[in-house]
Amino acid sequence: MKVHLNQIPPEGLHLEGSESSKILDLQDESIHPLGDVQYSLDVGLSDGGLFATGEVGIDLDLQCVNCLERFQYPLRVPDFACQVELTGRETVDLTDPVREDIVLALPPHPHCDWNGKRVCPGAFVQPKAEAARDSLSASGESEDTRKVWGALDQLKLK
Repeated sequence: MKVHLNQIPPEGLHLEGSESSKILDLQDESIHPLGDVQYSLDVGLSDGGLFATGEVGIDLDLQCVNCLERFQYPLRVPDFACQVELTGRETVDLTDPVREDIVLALPPHPHCDWNGKRVCPGAFVQPKAEAARDSLSASGESEDTRKVWGALDQLKLK
């Protein structure tokens, strides 16, 4: 993902396109790219550096950590931004900053119910007895809390 400095006008340049998903160098077997890395960037020059802002993203096939089923996940970094110092070369490579932002945006514990359109079959379901015990009264207090504070409410200090 190289930018040629001589092609950037003083007002900046808008770049859109895609790069091979191989630039991500993903080693995790539970992550499979479904396509190329897409980008839409505004680049410009300022004070001895090149800046780039915009959006980068890729569609991925991930494995759910609960049920181990595979699901599609559209990873987007809507606020991508980087500044690269100019070293006298004619081109600047943005591959490393793009890779870094995408890898940092990967979900650490992917869940197939990430968007609410699905219920994960491996999600924890609380047993009915525990749910009843943990349910809150209309006042927002659990039964255990009422027992503890009820005894203190009856305490006569004077």
